[in-house]
Amino acid sequence: MAPPSARQRILDTAFRLFYAHGIRAVGVDRIIGESGVAKATFYKHFPAKDDLVVAYLDRVDEVWSGQLHAAAEAAGPDPADELVGLFDALASACRRDGYRGCAFINAAAESAPGTPVHDRTVAHKREVLAWVRRLGVDAGAADPDGLARSLTLLLDGGLASGALDADPEAATRAKASAALLVAAATSATDNV
Repeated sequence: MAPPSARQRILDTAFRLFYAHGIRAVGVDRIIGESGVAKATFYKHFPAKDDLVVAYLDRVDEVWSGQLHAAAEAAGPDPADELVGLFDALASACRRDGYRGCAFINAAAESAPGTPVHDRTVAHKREVLAWVRRLGVDAGAADPDGLARSLTLLLDGGLASGALDADPEAATRAKASAALLVAAATSATDNV
């Protein structure tokens, strides 16, 4: 296997450091030093720190969205089951060593609205909301918009609680609450 490219080493280092310590707390010099690249190489790939942060968030999005989709699919083909099953990704995340909550919420807290970093966090949250809404439509929810908003709030709350309380049971409670919300939202259409 070929060794990782300089760009990949920079991203791998940023991924580890940004999540563990925060975006503002980790300087470019530290990333350069720990990734073993020259300063010119770093700036060739990432002209500004925000460019690296957005690339980091793109990678986090790929990983987290993949985990959400895999958990939903593992719950079975019924969209209502998928809506509840996606919370299994939350349970896995909260139990991971070094868990510090949602990387997107953390990044949003460290960035000003209207910046590329903040915009990337908002885009991710909108994409998750849209996906959950589509599942709600497929599940026959009477109000797929309201259900999607409720479930994503519950998901974000579970991500935050898992970090703040250091209690992985937050995910279990979130999943149980999601099951109640999904049942209520989809049973309303059964009676129409």
